Amino acid sequence: MLSRRVELFVESVIRDMTRLSLKYDAINLAQGFPDFPAPEELKRTAASAIMEDYNQYSITWGAKDLRAEISQKARKYNHIEYDPESEITVTCGSTEAMMASMLALINEGDEVVVFEPFYENYGPDAAVSGAVPRFVPLDDDYGIDEDALASAFNKKTRALILNTPNNPSGKVFTKGELKLIADLCIDNDVIVVTDEIYEHILYDDRKHISIASLDGMGDRTITISGFSKTYSVTGWRIGYALAEKNLTSAVRKVHDFLTVGAPAPLQHACVAALRFPDSYYEELARMYDGKRKLLYNALTKAGFGCQMPEGAYYILADIPEGVDMDDMDFARYMVSKVGVAAVPGSSFYRSKKGRHKLRFTFSKKDETLMEAARRLERLNV
Repeated sequence: MLSRRVELFVESVIRDMTRLSLKYDAINLAQGFPDFPAPEELKRTAASAIMEDYNQYSITWGAKDLRAEISQKARKYNHIEYDPESEITVTCGSTEAMMASMLALINEGDEVVVFEPFYENYGPDAAVSGAVPRFVPLDDDYGIDEDALASAFNKKTRALILNTPNNPSGKVFTKGELKLIADLCIDNDVIVVTDEIYEHILYDDRKHISIASLDGMGDRTITISGFSKTYSVTGWRIGYALAEKNLTSAVRKVHDFLTVGAPAPLQHACVAALRFPDSYYEELARMYDGKRKLLYNALTKAGFGCQMPEGAYYILADIPEGVDMDDMDFARYMVSKVGVAAVPGSSFYRSKKGRHKLRFTFSKKDETLMEAARRLERLNV
């Protein structure tokens, strides 16, 4: 017999598309990992840490020097202040940080507000923690419908999950939108759990704003981020959660029994990552901007309808007109016949709207994206 909570969700469609990509020797624009090297300094530091025997457990909630650097980074970049001793938890990726936060906050039957489209993990996170998700669809241009958002709150609402920059849409929430969310959460005594893993990948002079930096939100926000996307080390699984002392205490209890601790030598290397100069982040955004434009042009030329993402490294595209297949069938057709893997849009929607969309990532070498563009020219719709 299986638990009822497991029956509430399926295996990751994103990871399944990676498996199909390998099977058909397709270009994997489904899963958001770079196919180019991580920074040399970061790799050297990690290798040195292993050779210098940083190979045993670190403190459960994270190495002291790493928590100190995260605290400084949060103060400088996110404009939020958290004590590294009592308000920062290093986790096995931002995925674990989200799961630990949900388990720390949620009682069976509590409701959690989730914007749609959403990252596919949020639904299972809600199911495992016992939450009932209340989905709030964003507008076609990914703006917030104020009335729809306000109506999602009630006496059972315990938390709101925010993701900015957003995966899969590339939406970057504005200060005005964050203020709207903050006011509703304050009025309804709701905690925000905000996933900010793409915080440094922004375009067209947009600025990242952490909702915890807004008035009244510092003590009712769990801010989650990590190292996977910014430093091209998605396999390292080092993330973190920032929250006031009581929330952090609860998150740490769950984290301790979920994973004990994140990999010690890689934590040591992440200290070096947080000491990179500002120029590193400027170049990162410039690099991804070029890739964004390359993939956007390839998709529009092939007949997909899409908007330029404002942040992150994905394009959520409408299936070309004339295609008589839903997103699942068309994604399988793409990977097996065209040689390009993408994620079916229904992975990110509760509504039927996702059945007409695919998500592509541009976190790849330019040569990879150019070959994908050549293969997309085979698309005969």
